[in-house]
Amino acid sequence: MPKKGPIGEALAPVAGFGVSLRNFFRPTVTEQYPKVKVPTMPRYHGRHQLNRHPDGLEKCIGCELCAWACPADAIYVEADSNTPDHQVSPGERYGRVYQINYLRCIFCGLCIEACPTRALTMTNEYELAGPTREGLIYEKQDLLAPMGKNMLAAPHPMVPGTTDGSYYRQEVDGPVEEQVAWVREHRPDDPTLPENRGKEPVEDQAPREERYTSSQHAAGAAGGVRYENQGGGPF
Repeated sequence: MPKKGPIGEALAPVAGFGVSLRNFFRPTVTEQYPKVKVPTMPRYHGRHQLNRHPDGLEKCIGCELCAWACPADAIYVEADSNTPDHQVSPGERYGRVYQINYLRCIFCGLCIEACPTRALTMTNEYELAGPTREGLIYEKQDLLAPMGKNMLAAPHPMVPGTTDGSYYRQEVDGPVEEQVAWVREHRPDDPTLPENRGKEPVEDQAPREERYTSSQHAAGAAGGVRYENQGGGPF
């Protein structure tokens, strides 16, 4: 290593402050959060979301690969079988119980990489806080994506003449009349039926844990929160 000259030796004690000195004369920028929120990067890893197919069936098939991939053991999944009278997702199985413990989650994104159906993705929502530990254990109903236009709430049959592969190849672009008729027969008051859209939904009376979001107190996980993880122990 070459020896420093007289000037280099004289400046050596303050050389480590070079970055500080360069920024010392720059204007100070203070983010006015939460009144002014800076948009996140497009691929920011925020709160998870369980997606739906265009006809309203859920994409999650309860395979539990996300739970196995999670290095923090933050995800708990219980699968159940689809039946002709209770078809929640294409194929044989669906996720009956889905929980993410945000006290453990490290937002690494390994779970979404492991998902074979793109059922689990991550949003740009980063405001996850709450007054209780139970409120930070998100249940399936907290994670499901909002119903899109013309979607029918599950359960209902698959589009006639299709297989689960048809859904994965994105060959289904919305509900058909046979599905609408099935929901109309079995759940005439379903708010996602065309004739019921726009009506006031019946509020869920189940107790819910409190958690904070950006501008209001949002409803948290439903009462009776489960605490199991893959090993059967408490979160």
